[in-house]
Amino acid sequence: MSGTKEFEHIPVLLEQTIEGLAIKPDGIYLDGTVGGGGHSEEIAKRLGENGRLICLDQDEEAIEAAKERLKSYADRVLIIKSNFAEVKRLAAGLGIKGFDGILIDIGVSSHQLDSAQRGFSYIKDAPLDMRMDRSAPLSAADVVNTYSEEELARIIKEYGEERFAKNIARRICSERKKAPIETTLQLASITAGAIPAKMREKHTNPAMRTFQAIRIEVNDELSILERALEEMTQLLNEGGRLAVITFHSLEDRIVKNAFRTAENPCTCPPQFPVCVCGKKSRGSVITKKPVTPGQKEIEENSRAHSAKLRIFERRTSQ
Repeated sequence: MSGTKEFEHIPVLLEQTIEGLAIKPDGIYLDGTVGGGGHSEEIAKRLGENGRLICLDQDEEAIEAAKERLKSYADRVLIIKSNFAEVKRLAAGLGIKGFDGILIDIGVSSHQLDSAQRGFSYIKDAPLDMRMDRSAPLSAADVVNTYSEEELARIIKEYGEERFAKNIARRICSERKKAPIETTLQLASITAGAIPAKMREKHTNPAMRTFQAIRIEVNDELSILERALEEMTQLLNEGGRLAVITFHSLEDRIVKNAFRTAENPCTCPPQFPVCVCGKKSRGSVITKKPVTPGQKEIEENSRAHSAKLRIFERRTSQ
């Protein structure tokens, strides 16, 4: 059975996001991470007969759930299995020159975390996978069993912000010499064993940062986000808005920097009296500080606690 009951994912910062997008009934919108369709449904409700919503996701289960949830809006919604990194090519193929609003919700869905077989969870045993697109060639097992100790240490430190990255990488390489590391709980146990006992209590879960790092590597999440933000700010129509929801500091930093650059791209030395580089501002950041969930939302959905929403508005005639 497919549908929204199977693909459980509570949309985070829903009211703030919909308000921030300032939806026009006849506008063209993109949800680059449709998930179970929660945000998309609220966008579609606000569109008239001339409005359009393009929904993307690389997860086949998310696509099926979104089709079920959004079937009442089939006249204005198009759902495509794709990564939001392909937005420029997809827009060209659909004859869309610009969007009035774009939303991307960067994070693993509750459904993906709760489906043990997907291999994202460090508390449920399953084959190491972590692919958001299950047709992609690289899995978590590949990373864990084939990357060098130096490369593992680098990604665990950079993407997981884990202070014991070298210890963990060394332990992984030692254990895989005995036999391949094939399951999530194997990896979680190895990770915990590489962290000093007195420090484990200070972690939410000793494996959390390592699993985050490997997931980011498997799905190439950060470099895709950087490239996509550059294209998305350019694909907005005048007055169009780009809303991005992130769940950890690495992503939020990328969004903050991308929006800052789009707002003020000038690379001239500060002592120059006038700009000579020719780079023009694409607009302005609407959210000077990120929007975060209130206590009520966090109590109802604990996974919302780290969410941050930033919004950029396209203005070319400044």
